[in-house]
Amino acid sequence: VTGGSSGIGKCIAIECYKQGAFITLIARDEKKLLQTKKEIEKYSVNDKQVVLCISVDVSKDYEQVENVLKQAQEKLGPVDMLVNCAGTSVTGKFEDIEVNSFERLMAVNYLGSVYPSRAVIATMKERRMGRIVFVSSQAGQLGLFGYTAYSPTKFALRGLAEALQMEVKPYNIYVTVAYPPDTDTPGFAEESKTKPLETKLISETSSVCQAEQVARVIVKDAIQGNFNSSVGSDGYMLSILTSGMSPVTSITEGLQQVVCMGIFRIVGLFYLGSFDSIVRRCMMQREKSESADKTE
Repeated sequence: VTGGSSGIGKCIAIECYKQGAFITLIARDEKKLLQTKKEIEKYSVNDKQVVLCISVDVSKDYEQVENVLKQAQEKLGPVDMLVNCAGTSVTGKFEDIEVNSFERLMAVNYLGSVYPSRAVIATMKERRMGRIVFVSSQAGQLGLFGYTAYSPTKFALRGLAEALQMEVKPYNIYVTVAYPPDTDTPGFAEESKTKPLETKLISETSSVCQAEQVARVIVKDAIQGNFNSSVGSDGYMLSILTSGMSPVTSITEGLQQVVCMGIFRIVGLFYLGSFDSIVRRCMMQREKSESADKTE
């Protein structure tokens, strides 16, 4: 599990550990990794289980990522499931976000998933089995005010997942893209400190989920080999609306998409209208305030 020292990544690791898995946690902060290791070990189901910690930045040096994953597989055996959960966020108006933030987010959120996946795929093909999970976001299904740096990196994971799934399906390897909503994690709390007013008001139109709930859904969908993993009614609607040419797990899933698409598009247009209204109101209030300041 990359990004496994906190948030959704940590909860996914706990969920898998509860089911008897051996876990490798990958993150940058060694201290947090060791704290998380102790927390996860409380949920062991047998005395053979192991939690291995590796401190590495998965977004910087592919050879280093490849080497540490090779070492992990030598210790614990081949990877059955890779969960790409390392990620970060920057919010703000397009023109206010530093240019290097666009580069950094693409490196962490996209290449930080490419590198670990590239490092394990050959072994998975040889074994004719495996699961790869990309943790995207609902902001990877719908571009929103304030997420011009973040959303594209999460959209990119969808394209990678679709292309990769077509390549690896004959080898009995299944790819899952998870689209969690706003989730109560340290990263979300940090992001909320700098959110523009418009982004906050739009986010408040849906509830905040707990990381444990999101993790349970993701692990279940990954084990079942589902391509899409969503949480709650809003997540289900977005997954139908954005299904496009993505693979389906069953005929039933495909039929649900065909039947519900039109209805959900109508609902989605109402949502978009309300979001546009929020943005316009905020702009008018800001202009009114600026005009009053000039008059004074």
